[in-house]
Amino acid sequence: ALPISSLHCKMAVTVQGMATPEGREQKAVQKRSSSPGVTEKKQPAAENVASEKKQPAIEEAKPEPASMVTSLAACLVWPAICSLPICLTLGGTAYRSVFPKAWYDEVPVEPILGDYFIADPSSVKPLGLILGLSAVAVGQAFTLCYHALRRNSMLGATTKVQTQARDYSFYEGVKTHLSQPEGFGLLGGYLIGTWMLGWMPSSYYSFAGGINWVHVAVQLLLQDLIQAVMHLGEHKISTLVYQISHKPHHRFTNPRIFDAFDGSLVDTICMILVPLVIVAR
Repeated sequence: ALPISSLHCKMAVTVQGMATPEGREQKAVQKRSSSPGVTEKKQPAAENVASEKKQPAIEEAKPEPASMVTSLAACLVWPAICSLPICLTLGGTAYRSVFPKAWYDEVPVEPILGDYFIADPSSVKPLGLILGLSAVAVGQAFTLCYHALRRNSMLGATTKVQTQARDYSFYEGVKTHLSQPEGFGLLGGYLIGTWMLGWMPSSYYSFAGGINWVHVAVQLLLQDLIQAVMHLGEHKISTLVYQISHKPHHRFTNPRIFDAFDGSLVDTICMILVPLVIVAR
Protein backbone atom coordinates (compact mmCIF):
# COMPACT_ATOMS: atom_id res chain seq x y z
CA ALA A 1 0.00 0.00 0.00
CA LEU A 2 1.13 3.53 -0.66
CA PRO A 3 2.50 5.26 2.47
CA ILE A 4 0.20 8.12 3.34
CA SER A 5 2.96 10.63 3.86
CA SER A 6 1.45 13.45 1.92
CA LEU A 7 -1.74 13.82 3.91
CA HIS A 8 -0.55 16.45 6.41
CA CYS A 9 -1.97 19.95 5.99
CA LYS A 10 -3.42 22.37 8.58
CA MET A 11 -5.97 25.12 8.05
CA ALA A 12 -5.19 28.77 8.82
CA VAL A 13 -7.20 31.84 9.82
CA THR A 14 -7.38 35.37 8.44
CA VAL A 15 -9.75 38.32 8.38
CA GLN A 16 -11.51 38.20 5.01
CA GLY A 17 -14.09 40.21 3.08
CA MET A 18 -13.41 43.51 4.89
CA ALA A 19 -11.77 46.69 3.66
CA THR A 20 -9.18 48.39 5.83
CA PRO A 21 -10.50 50.89 8.45
CA GLU A 22 -8.70 53.73 6.65
CA GLY A 23 -10.34 52.86 3.33
CA ARG A 24 -13.81 52.76 4.89
CA GLU A 25 -13.22 56.12 6.58
CA GLN A 26 -12.08 57.80 3.36
CA LYS A 27 -15.02 56.37 1.44
CA ALA A 28 -17.44 57.77 4.05
CA VAL A 29 -15.81 61.22 3.85
CA GLN A 30 -16.06 61.28 0.06
CA LYS A 31 -19.70 60.26 0.16
CA ARG A 32 -20.61 63.02 2.63
CA SER A 33 -18.66 65.70 0.79
CA SER A 34 -20.26 64.82 -2.55
CA SER A 35 -23.80 65.07 -1.15
CA PRO A 36 -25.50 68.50 -1.83
CA GLY A 37 -26.23 70.66 1.20
CA VAL A 38 -24.01 68.66 3.48
CA THR A 39 -21.22 70.40 5.31
CA GLU A 40 -18.23 68.20 5.83
CA LYS A 41 -17.36 67.71 9.45
CA LYS A 42 -13.80 67.96 10.54
CA GLN A 43 -12.32 64.50 10.78
CA PRO A 44 -9.79 63.49 13.36
CA ALA A 45 -6.21 63.23 12.24
CA ALA A 46 -5.40 60.21 10.13
CA GLU A 47 -2.90 59.02 12.68
CA ASN A 48 -5.57 59.04 15.39
CA VAL A 49 -8.04 57.16 13.18
CA ALA A 50 -5.45 54.56 12.37
CA SER A 51 -4.41 54.14 15.96
CA GLU A 52 -8.00 53.92 17.22
CA LYS A 53 -9.52 51.66 14.58
CA LYS A 54 -6.66 49.68 13.09
CA GLN A 55 -7.01 45.99 13.92
CA PRO A 56 -4.52 43.21 13.25
CA ALA A 57 -5.33 41.50 9.94
CA ILE A 58 -3.92 38.15 10.98
CA GLU A 59 -3.91 36.52 14.35
CA GLU A 60 -0.54 35.12 15.25
CA ALA A 61 -0.47 31.39 15.71
CA LYS A 62 0.29 30.48 19.28
CA PRO A 63 1.29 26.85 19.77
CA GLU A 64 -0.92 25.10 22.27
CA PRO A 65 -0.04 21.87 24.01
CA ALA A 66 -1.84 18.86 22.56
CA SER A 67 -4.49 17.35 24.78
CA MET A 68 -4.42 13.73 25.86
CA VAL A 69 -7.36 12.96 23.56
CA THR A 70 -5.59 14.50 20.55
CA SER A 71 -2.36 12.64 21.24
CA LEU A 72 -4.17 9.35 21.71
CA ALA A 73 -6.22 9.82 18.52
CA ALA A 74 -3.06 10.63 16.55
CA CYS A 75 -1.34 7.51 17.87
CA LEU A 76 -4.31 5.36 16.88
CA VAL A 77 -4.46 6.55 13.26
CA TRP A 78 -1.75 4.21 11.96
CA PRO A 79 -3.02 1.08 13.79
CA ALA A 80 -6.49 1.93 12.47
CA ILE A 81 -5.14 2.20 8.93
CA CYS A 82 -3.63 -1.28 9.30
CA SER A 83 -6.65 -2.70 11.13
CA LEU A 84 -7.87 -5.00 8.32
CA PRO A 85 -4.63 -6.96 7.74
CA ILE A 86 -3.96 -7.02 11.49
CA CYS A 87 -7.38 -8.55 12.23
CA LEU A 88 -7.09 -11.12 9.42
CA THR A 89 -3.69 -12.33 10.63
CA LEU A 90 -4.43 -12.61 14.35
CA GLY A 91 -2.83 -15.81 15.52
CA GLY A 92 -1.26 -16.12 12.11
CA THR A 93 -4.24 -17.81 10.44
CA ALA A 94 -7.39 -15.85 11.35
CA TYR A 95 -8.20 -15.56 7.64
CA ARG A 96 -8.91 -19.30 7.54
CA SER A 97 -12.05 -18.83 9.60
CA VAL A 98 -13.31 -16.08 7.28
CA PHE A 99 -12.60 -17.30 3.74
CA PRO A 100 -12.98 -20.72 2.07
CA LYS A 101 -9.75 -22.58 1.37
CA ALA A 102 -10.38 -22.39 -2.36
CA TRP A 103 -10.12 -18.60 -2.28
CA TYR A 104 -6.43 -18.39 -1.34
CA ASP A 105 -3.09 -20.19 -1.49
CA GLU A 106 -0.77 -20.68 1.45
CA VAL A 107 2.24 -21.64 -0.63
CA PRO A 108 3.93 -19.23 -3.01
CA VAL A 109 2.37 -19.51 -6.46
CA GLU A 110 4.19 -18.62 -9.65
CA PRO A 111 1.55 -17.56 -12.19
CA ILE A 112 2.05 -19.17 -15.59
CA LEU A 113 2.62 -16.49 -18.18
CA GLY A 114 1.29 -17.23 -21.64
CA ASP A 115 1.32 -15.21 -24.81
CA TYR A 116 2.42 -11.60 -24.49
CA PHE A 117 3.85 -12.44 -21.04
CA ILE A 118 0.51 -12.31 -19.25
CA ALA A 119 -1.23 -14.95 -17.16
CA ASP A 120 -4.78 -16.14 -17.65
CA PRO A 121 -6.75 -13.93 -15.20
CA SER A 122 -9.12 -16.84 -14.46
CA SER A 123 -6.18 -18.78 -13.00
CA VAL A 124 -5.22 -16.01 -10.56
CA LYS A 125 -7.03 -15.89 -7.21
CA PRO A 126 -8.09 -12.29 -6.54
CA LEU A 127 -8.68 -12.47 -2.76
CA GLY A 128 -5.29 -10.97 -1.87
CA LEU A 129 -5.90 -8.11 -4.30
CA ILE A 130 -9.40 -7.47 -2.93
CA LEU A 131 -8.13 -7.42 0.64
CA GLY A 132 -5.29 -5.08 -0.32
CA LEU A 133 -7.65 -2.59 -1.95
CA SER A 134 -10.04 -2.96 0.99
CA ALA A 135 -7.20 -2.18 3.40
CA VAL A 136 -6.53 1.04 1.46
CA ALA A 137 -10.23 1.95 1.67
CA VAL A 138 -10.30 1.31 5.42
CA GLY A 139 -7.15 3.37 5.87
CA GLN A 140 -8.65 6.25 3.90
CA ALA A 141 -11.82 6.12 5.98
CA PHE A 142 -9.92 6.40 9.27
CA THR A 143 -7.69 9.18 7.88
CA LEU A 144 -10.66 11.22 6.67
CA CYS A 145 -12.51 10.74 9.97
CA TYR A 146 -9.46 11.91 11.91
CA HIS A 147 -9.14 14.97 9.67
CA ALA A 148 -12.83 15.79 10.07
CA LEU A 149 -12.54 15.65 13.86
CA ARG A 150 -9.42 17.80 13.86
CA ARG A 151 -10.89 20.30 11.40
CA ASN A 152 -13.92 20.81 13.63
CA SER A 153 -11.75 21.16 16.76
CA MET A 154 -13.34 18.06 18.28
CA LEU A 155 -9.92 16.76 19.32
CA GLY A 156 -8.76 19.97 20.93
CA ALA A 157 -7.41 23.28 19.69
CA THR A 158 -5.34 23.42 16.53
CA THR A 159 -2.34 25.61 15.72
CA LYS A 160 -2.80 27.65 12.55
CA VAL A 161 0.28 27.74 10.32
CA GLN A 162 -1.00 29.45 7.18
CA THR A 163 -1.52 33.20 6.74
CA GLN A 164 -4.74 32.88 4.75
CA ALA A 165 -7.80 30.83 5.52
CA ARG A 166 -9.11 28.50 2.83
CA ASP A 167 -12.79 27.93 3.40
CA TYR A 168 -14.23 24.87 1.70
CA SER A 169 -16.89 22.25 2.14
CA PHE A 170 -15.58 19.07 3.73
CA TYR A 171 -17.86 16.92 1.58
CA GLU A 172 -16.73 18.71 -1.57
CA GLY A 173 -13.14 18.06 -0.55
CA VAL A 174 -13.81 14.35 0.02
CA LYS A 175 -15.55 14.08 -3.35
CA THR A 176 -12.70 15.85 -5.12
CA HIS A 177 -10.10 13.71 -3.35
CA LEU A 178 -11.72 10.36 -4.07
CA SER A 179 -12.40 11.22 -7.71
CA GLN A 180 -8.79 12.11 -8.56
CA PRO A 181 -7.79 9.88 -11.51
CA GLU A 182 -4.09 10.34 -10.69
CA GLY A 183 -4.52 9.18 -7.11
CA PHE A 184 -6.96 6.29 -7.27
CA GLY A 185 -7.77 5.51 -10.90
CA LEU A 186 -4.17 5.11 -12.02
CA LEU A 187 -2.95 3.50 -8.80
CA GLY A 188 -5.91 1.11 -8.63
CA GLY A 189 -5.48 0.19 -12.28
CA TYR A 190 -1.82 -0.57 -11.71
CA LEU A 191 -2.52 -2.81 -8.70
CA ILE A 192 -5.37 -4.68 -10.36
CA GLY A 193 -3.51 -5.12 -13.64
CA THR A 194 -0.21 -6.33 -12.21
CA TRP A 195 -1.98 -8.75 -9.85
CA MET A 196 -4.46 -10.30 -12.27
CA LEU A 197 -1.91 -10.55 -15.12
CA GLY A 198 0.48 -12.49 -12.89
CA TRP A 199 3.27 -9.92 -12.82
CA MET A 200 3.76 -9.81 -9.05
CA PRO A 201 6.41 -11.92 -7.25
CA SER A 202 5.16 -15.36 -6.18
CA SER A 203 5.29 -14.43 -2.47
CA TYR A 204 2.55 -11.86 -3.04
CA TYR A 205 0.09 -14.64 -3.89
CA SER A 206 0.77 -16.54 -0.65
CA PHE A 207 -1.20 -16.09 2.58
CA ALA A 208 1.24 -18.08 4.70
CA GLY A 209 3.46 -16.45 7.29
CA GLY A 210 1.29 -13.54 8.36
CA ILE A 211 2.74 -10.01 8.23
CA ASN A 212 6.49 -9.59 8.08
CA TRP A 213 6.77 -6.20 9.78
CA VAL A 214 10.48 -5.87 8.99
CA HIS A 215 9.70 -6.21 5.28
CA VAL A 216 6.85 -3.70 5.63
CA ALA A 217 9.16 -1.16 7.28
CA VAL A 218 11.86 -1.66 4.64
CA GLN A 219 9.31 -1.30 1.84
CA LEU A 220 7.93 1.94 3.27
CA LEU A 221 11.41 3.41 3.70
CA LEU A 222 12.50 2.33 0.24
CA GLN A 223 9.28 3.65 -1.31
CA ASP A 224 9.80 7.06 0.29
CA LEU A 225 13.49 7.13 -0.64
CA ILE A 226 12.83 6.42 -4.33
CA GLN A 227 9.93 8.88 -4.33
CA ALA A 228 12.21 11.56 -2.86
CA VAL A 229 14.81 10.90 -5.59
CA MET A 230 12.14 11.10 -8.31
CA HIS A 231 10.80 14.30 -6.75
CA LEU A 232 14.26 15.86 -6.79
CA GLY A 233 14.75 14.79 -10.39
CA GLU A 234 11.49 16.39 -11.50
CA HIS A 235 12.68 19.67 -10.00
CA LYS A 236 16.31 19.55 -11.15
CA ILE A 237 16.63 17.64 -14.45
CA SER A 238 15.22 20.38 -16.68
CA THR A 239 12.55 23.04 -16.89
CA LEU A 240 10.65 20.97 -19.46
CA VAL A 241 10.57 17.90 -17.22
CA TYR A 242 9.31 20.02 -14.32
CA GLN A 243 6.59 21.66 -16.41
CA ILE A 244 5.13 18.41 -17.77
CA SER A 245 5.40 16.46 -14.53
CA HIS A 246 5.44 18.22 -11.18
CA LYS A 247 4.47 21.82 -11.86
CA PRO A 248 0.67 21.13 -11.89
CA HIS A 249 0.95 19.96 -8.26
CA HIS A 250 2.63 23.23 -7.24
CA ARG A 251 -0.29 25.36 -8.31
CA PHE A 252 -1.53 24.84 -4.76
CA THR A 253 0.16 27.58 -2.75
CA ASN A 254 -2.34 27.34 0.11
CA PRO A 255 -3.00 23.58 0.20
CA ARG A 256 -5.53 21.47 2.01
CA ILE A 257 -5.26 17.78 2.79
CA PHE A 258 -7.41 16.84 -0.22
CA ASP A 259 -4.85 18.31 -2.64
CA ALA A 260 -2.38 15.51 -1.86
CA PHE A 261 -3.27 13.41 -4.93
CA ASP A 262 -4.05 16.33 -7.23
CA GLY A 263 -1.16 16.51 -9.68
CA SER A 264 -0.60 15.19 -13.17
CA LEU A 265 -0.48 11.81 -14.90
CA VAL A 266 3.28 11.99 -15.47
CA ASP A 267 3.89 13.08 -11.88
CA THR A 268 1.97 10.10 -10.48
CA ILE A 269 3.78 7.66 -12.76
CA CYS A 270 7.19 9.00 -11.79
CA MET A 271 6.67 9.50 -8.07
CA ILE A 272 4.22 6.69 -7.24
CA LEU A 273 4.15 3.89 -9.82
CA VAL A 274 7.86 3.70 -10.59
CA PRO A 275 8.79 3.40 -6.89
CA LEU A 276 6.05 0.77 -6.41
CA VAL A 277 7.36 -1.33 -9.32
CA ILE A 278 10.90 -1.22 -7.90
CA VAL A 279 9.85 -1.93 -4.31
CA ALA A 280 7.65 -4.87 -5.36
CA ARG A 281 10.77 -6.59 -6.65
